[in-house]
Amino acid sequence: MNEPEFAPMADRDGPPANSSSEPSIGWLVERRLSRRAVLAGLVAAAALPALPSPPAVAEEAATGFAAIPPGSDDRDHVPAGYRSQVLLRWGDPVLADSPAFAIGAQDAAAQARQFGYNCDFTCYFPLSTAGDSSRHGLLVVNHEYTVPGLMFPGLGADRDAGQRATREQAAIEMAAIGLSVVEVRHGAEGWSVVPGRYARRLTVTTPMHLSGPAAGHARMRTAADPAGRQVAGTFANCAGGQTPWGTVLTGEENFHFFFGGGAAADPAGARYGMSPRSWYSWHRHDARFDRAQEPNEANRFGWIVEFDPYDPASVPVKRTALGRFKHEGATTVVCPDGRLAIYQGDDERFEYVYKFVTARAWNPADRAANRDLLDEGVLHVARFHEDGRLEWLRLVQGEGPLTAANGFPDQATVVIEARRAADLVKATPMDRPEDVEVSPVTGRAYVTMTNNNQRRPEQVTAANPRATNDHGHVIEMIPPDGPGGTDHAATEARWDVLMVSGNPAVDAGTRYGPTAEAGDWLSCPDNLVFDPAGRLWVATDSGMRGGAADGLYVTATTGPERGRARRFYRAPIGAEVTGPCFTPDGRTLFLSVQHPGMTAGSHFAAPSTRWPDFADGMPPRPSVIVITKDDGGPIGG
Repeated sequence: MNEPEFAPMADRDGPPANSSSEPSIGWLVERRLSRRAVLAGLVAAAALPALPSPPAVAEEAATGFAAIPPGSDDRDHVPAGYRSQVLLRWGDPVLADSPAFAIGAQDAAAQARQFGYNCDFTCYFPLSTAGDSSRHGLLVVNHEYTVPGLMFPGLGADRDAGQRATREQAAIEMAAIGLSVVEVRHGAEGWSVVPGRYARRLTVTTPMHLSGPAAGHARMRTAADPAGRQVAGTFANCAGGQTPWGTVLTGEENFHFFFGGGAAADPAGARYGMSPRSWYSWHRHDARFDRAQEPNEANRFGWIVEFDPYDPASVPVKRTALGRFKHEGATTVVCPDGRLAIYQGDDERFEYVYKFVTARAWNPADRAANRDLLDEGVLHVARFHEDGRLEWLRLVQGEGPLTAANGFPDQATVVIEARRAADLVKATPMDRPEDVEVSPVTGRAYVTMTNNNQRRPEQVTAANPRATNDHGHVIEMIPPDGPGGTDHAATEARWDVLMVSGNPAVDAGTRYGPTAEAGDWLSCPDNLVFDPAGRLWVATDSGMRGGAADGLYVTATTGPERGRARRFYRAPIGAEVTGPCFTPDGRTLFLSVQHPGMTAGSHFAAPSTRWPDFADGMPPRPSVIVITKDDGGPIGG
């Protein structure tokens, strides 16, 4: 399927930057599934040695709603018995002195105080006591990128619209991405934003520290920061996570789209998709985005950023020990010995799944003691084996091929060029690994492979029937049990496949649960979240693949409903669904609706939808919605 002219940002990758010859995950999935079919009795069971059986696990709660059928129109849809409320729209006030949104009179100063564009990851932090913790809290929201043709009149509907943005329009874009922090409360009329001292906007200009192995390195130094320890801002913020001590982790993803200029022949930059051509006009208006003038500035992006949402004056920190790549998220889980494992996906075709394990345990009794916990530990990358084994390979300077002779004189170079380090240790190239989430019921981890339509036709075999993976799949990672619980710090695990996506009526090779019905399918899984009952929710980013709008789906990971995808929410045309997040009691679901109306030919004056305002002259506005059940019960129950 051809991509629309306004393709979602993650679909604008172009040719893959990874030339690894290792077997791709698509090949391994088909080999794994074929092998599993053999062992199930389709072929003589004695042909291969049996794989170890999964351990017995508890089942999560069943769902109880009428699934929404596939389709597409200019509005969004929730099941009967549920209510969807728009909580925050692009341009809504965040800071107390924010002016009202004026679509015909935008300026950067106003936008820096207003809710940003293309909301993505959302994260809820309770403010009130335990009894009221699900009704009063902070909501942190990422703003990933902009769509200039829908934001401003006269730029057009083609892929070059961003390059035509004026200096002032570029300044508005810079103020429209980053993050927003707002205080929210549930009252008699539902959820609302509460003005207060916690409100904050983080943008391209927000001062931040660099920490960990790369801080101060020569490749991190610029004219504005000759010490290489301070950086202005964050952008391309996709998914993220939160730490046990109550800080935000936000992932910088497609940072390469915002830089232009520089040399065409640049192997280190090319490995991250850098080229002289930018998707935006920023490099013509601000020298730090011109790689010919500031060749090191791009090295200061592509990191995990940590900050404290409870302290608006806190300075965010880029934790370089976690590696530099196109981060989809950072999911933290506590290991039995108190150390943390942080799962991360690198969202590009043929890239890798990573895990960082801290050197020491976190301290639940002393929040300040955990301040720099993420600066020390070991970064790992995944190698998936055909027989269902999973190895976590260490990315440590001096170990294996990561030597000075191979261009890695120090750990700073390893983390700055994490992709090349992963190439050398022979990690498994994946089909756009995005979000990773861990089940609160079973302890297993799940990672989405959104799609990969660039696998070569000559890779097709009887065991690998899809020359392309247009619709993606979800992989299950099963760490071993250790004393005290599931050991996510272990360097060996097992893996399996939860689902292989697409419409079974037209797409070969799809696999869902045995109870799935005709409409129970999805395309391009992206973000994940578990609800308190242990059900897995899957948000999609398909760009209308299969002719259906994106949505939010729920599935089980155990029991008879395992792998069945039931559509709970359907977005307006052109929109991607991102950042699902539950309150602790599971009775409220926050959800981002990103780039509504981003379809071929759609532009500011004639968008394919005017959701959510449906007002003449008002373009579509990316928004965070809040979904509740009419009877006040748990979502999905």
